[in-house]
Amino acid sequence: MHMLFRTLWHLILVGPRGRRLGFDEVSRSRFRVWPTDLDVLGHMNNGKYLSIMDVARFDLIQRNGVLDIFKRERWYSVVVSQTVSYRKSLNPWQRFWIESRILGFDDRAVYMEQRFVRPDGDRRPEVYARAVVRARILRRSGGTVPMAEVIERTGADASALAVPREILDWAEAVRLPATRAEALSVWE
Repeated sequence: MHMLFRTLWHLILVGPRGRRLGFDEVSRSRFRVWPTDLDVLGHMNNGKYLSIMDVARFDLIQRNGVLDIFKRERWYSVVVSQTVSYRKSLNPWQRFWIESRILGFDDRAVYMEQRFVRPDGDRRPEVYARAVVRARILRRSGGTVPMAEVIERTGADASALAVPREILDWAEAVRLPATRAEALSVWE
């Protein structure tokens, strides 16, 4: 339940105060590790990273103007795949921020990178975890929004947003069948 409050806090109080971003700019969302974020080992639970990434993505699309387009067009995004690599633990009460940016598009999805960072001893941001997220844009009335339409409505410069080949390869490797296709659970 506290994630709802954290999300509303960022949407209502934090995001509107942030600097307006260009579509290809990096959003930096500030957070703190709360006791409700911890696992039995006393550091931030790996599932909590995913939930907090959701909040940071809202900050990104609110500050770059995409959230307004989504509201107007009655669109919403869904995560279809993501991968996270953990480097260092986030411990109780530590402050951190998530850097989020849009990497680019393929014909069906938008790709984002998100990094959990903290300042190191020299006050430079040090990466604690990194995630790559693949999301589809859907219509509230049903169906998927073609990426060409998303690019047109957002004014994104698709030529400047090239998804690295290794990320496109990853997306293909982890892709599941379409929702209308058969996807039986058979272990081999």
